[in-house]
Amino acid sequence: MIAGVLVQSLPAVTPLWLLLELTYRCPLHCVFCYNPLNFAHHERELPTEDWLRVLHEARALGSVQLGLSGGEPLLRDDLQIIVAEARRLGFYINLITSGIGLTENRLDALKSAGLDHRQEVVHLSTREMNDFLSHTKTFDLKHRIAGWIKARGYPMVMNCVIHRLNIDHIGAIIEMAAAMGADYLELANTQYYSWAYLNRERLLPSQSQLQAAEQTTAEWRLKLGDRMKIYFVAPDYYETRPKRCVNGWGSTLMVIAPDGAALPCHTARMLPGIDFPSVQAHSLQTIWNDSDAFNRFRGTAWMQEPCASCDERDKDLGGCRCQAYLLTQDASASDPVCDKSPHHGTVVAAQLVAQRPRGEHPLVFRDPRASKALS
Repeated sequence: MIAGVLVQSLPAVTPLWLLLELTYRCPLHCVFCYNPLNFAHHERELPTEDWLRVLHEARALGSVQLGLSGGEPLLRDDLQIIVAEARRLGFYINLITSGIGLTENRLDALKSAGLDHRQEVVHLSTREMNDFLSHTKTFDLKHRIAGWIKARGYPMVMNCVIHRLNIDHIGAIIEMAAAMGADYLELANTQYYSWAYLNRERLLPSQSQLQAAEQTTAEWRLKLGDRMKIYFVAPDYYETRPKRCVNGWGSTLMVIAPDGAALPCHTARMLPGIDFPSVQAHSLQTIWNDSDAFNRFRGTAWMQEPCASCDERDKDLGGCRCQAYLLTQDASASDPVCDKSPHHGTVVAAQLVAQRPRGEHPLVFRDPRASKALS
């Protein structure tokens, strides 16, 4: 029993995937950012020595894959130091970045430090759409960075966030990615948490838009063959069964927020009543094995009905706890994406709104002033 919560006895698990959110600072103002709405109240960032200690403790626990993200991780002056130590420890290192702040010299330094993989988050299709959605003039920069990456032998991995405002241009997005030499393109439909949830009325596409985009993607896959791999990730709101959240709460992923809070997923910080321990106060081993935060929804013992007796509970592990909380105000509820959930009507209602002409609700861009106003 941990903090009054029944914890299921489980086989040993390991945080194979470690994600370090090095900073919440970011030059972009994306309307679908997954950083917490109140990120401006978490301005403190771990110093370099704490990040390096986290790397050592994570490797001792069995972590093998490292993600470096933010905010914009390039804003950390010690990024190369962190990459170099991670390489020395044997991590496979993936940098998740918008590219803003990157120069050819810095890219060379990161490559020399041992960076394995770089994923660029882009807003493709037109200059106007890119600059509007990010609230910055970055269109030309992203094209230059693509050339630098190809010249240095990195795989060109692009992640383009898809939503109602750009989904009708998905053919142009794929064509532009191919022209830039992308090896992999992830068309990641927006999932509705944090800033995206705040802007859901303007961002959720209609079902007809989604079907047309999937058809266009299939046609481009045939056209391009092996030249570029295209992944199309559908929004949860148009599924009838939930996805296994981060492969299961507390099963393979550990996220460390800029201030040192340890989280079982990117957006868990929104959940009330959970004390997310700090890596400055506890070891990663203690956090992973013994904390309420990582045991609260681990396994299936925590489940309510209809999940508790569902024959699919071991397949999806109840779906997403953050999505359940946002749509029901109860993090223990069945994920409303599931059509067996008594709360599935909240998802159907959102779908119906998306069939109408675009709402008048203004977009709220991610920035510190909006963050403080919303908190």
